[in-house]
Amino acid sequence: MHRKTAVRRLRTIAEHCDNVNRFPDDEPVLIGAYVFGELLDTSSDVDFLRMAFVLDAPAGELTWCSRPQSYGWLEHMLELHKTSVAWFWRPSVWPVWNHYIKRPLRIWSIDGAESEALDALAGGDAEAYRLPAPSPEAEAEQLHEELAASRAHLRHVREHYWGREWRSQHKGRGTYPEHHMWNAVDGYFDLLDAVDGGQRAE
Repeated sequence: MHRKTAVRRLRTIAEHCDNVNRFPDDEPVLIGAYVFGELLDTSSDVDFLRMAFVLDAPAGELTWCSRPQSYGWLEHMLELHKTSVAWFWRPSVWPVWNHYIKRPLRIWSIDGAESEALDALAGGDAEAYRLPAPSPEAEAEQLHEELAASRAHLRHVREHYWGREWRSQHKGRGTYPEHHMWNAVDGYFDLLDAVDGGQRAE
C-alpha cells in the first residue's frame, strides 16, 4: 500500500469514527483511534495498516486480541472489513500501548480527527505526535496485568465453550464460537511469549 493511500484510508477511518459517535448514546463507546507499526517506523510503503481503537469498556471485556460479539456492530460501522488493516480493541482503563503497540499516533479522539497529526504523517514528519515509550518497569507491569486478565478470559471461554447459551451469544456477522476461542488462545499465548521475551508472530 502506497503511503499516500494509507494516510487517505486513515482519514476515511477517522470520518467513520465521527459517524459512530453521532448516535445518541449517553456516553460514547469509541473514544480514540490510533495507528502504529511500519507506517510510523519506516518511510517505505506498507502491506497493511496497524490500528488500535480505545473503547469505554471494562478491561475484562477487551483482553488482548479479543473481539467481543457485542462490539461487532462497531467493526461494521468503521468498515474495518473493507480495509487492509490489522486492528485491536483496547479498553480505556489501560494504556493504548502494550508490548506490541509501540508508540502509537492518535488519529481520532471524541473531539474529532487529529488533522495536524495526519498532515504530519502524510508529510513524513509525525514523530512529535507519537506517544512516548513507557518505562521498562511500566511496560512489564502492564504486560503482567494483561496476562492475568487474558488467562481469566481464556478460562471463562473454555468453561462456557460448549454451553448452548454462550455459543448462541457468540456467533453472527460471519463470526462463530471457534473464532472467540482462537482469539482467547492467541492473546494469552502472545502475552505469555512476551513475558518470556518473544515477539508476536505475524
